[in-house]
Amino acid sequence: MLENPRSPRVRAVAKLTKRSARTDTGTYLLEGPQSVREVLAYRPDAVIDLYVTPAAWEKHADLRAAADEAGVRATFASEAVLAAMADTVTPQGLIAVARQTPASLDAVFADSPRLLAVCEQVRDPGNLGTIIRAADAAGADAVILTGRTVDPYNPKVVRSTTGSLFHVPVVVGVELDEVIEHAHAAGVQVVAADVKGEDLLAARADGVLARPTAWLFGNEARGLEDDALAAADTALRLPIYGRAESLNLATAASVCLYESAFAQRS
Repeated sequence: MLENPRSPRVRAVAKLTKRSARTDTGTYLLEGPQSVREVLAYRPDAVIDLYVTPAAWEKHADLRAAADEAGVRATFASEAVLAAMADTVTPQGLIAVARQTPASLDAVFADSPRLLAVCEQVRDPGNLGTIIRAADAAGADAVILTGRTVDPYNPKVVRSTTGSLFHVPVVVGVELDEVIEHAHAAGVQVVAADVKGEDLLAARADGVLARPTAWLFGNEARGLEDDALAAADTALRLPIYGRAESLNLATAASVCLYESAFAQRS
């Protein structure tokens, strides 16, 4: 049982809260029963280490069974050790270290995608996690992150996906022009979500959203740069019926993705 919060092994895990350590090792942290449950169900081969307190292991019989089935051996650790490893204040007695498993851009477009979420300079971890979760719920084929978007393996992103990180392919570190080139070659239109765009309801009525679509979402504060807007095939805006100045990025992205999902399934 690990009991020393200052041991080299514990320190190495704790460093994964920093992007530099995640980049150097190609690994990341998963905290809490929900994230551990999902990675054991969908990406068990990615799990390197699993640390648990005896109390948490006793409490979560389903996780014990899932770990046994996946051949993942748990290491008991004290609450102080878990606290030293974790990004959260209360890690709930379970922490896993997993390999990063990004998808490739070529593989995503080789599968004839119909719905994609492309994030250009999305910087808030909570927003990115929620967009990944919404894309998963809307049946999107992948989420594509350009080079200046927040790391999807940031602990806050991982938590806010509530497991969707393991359900939908996520492409990282590509440039927007490369994404658009692949999209056009695959017959996928690129639609920018932008307040200066055309009315989304009119586009829906015209059947625009029923086509294979890559939605392009920009920075929370600045939106999309002019060159990104110019590269898109069209730009659409969500109507505001009340007095709100605007919608949160993740909320707007969720609506856009579901509008396409509805149109493509009607």
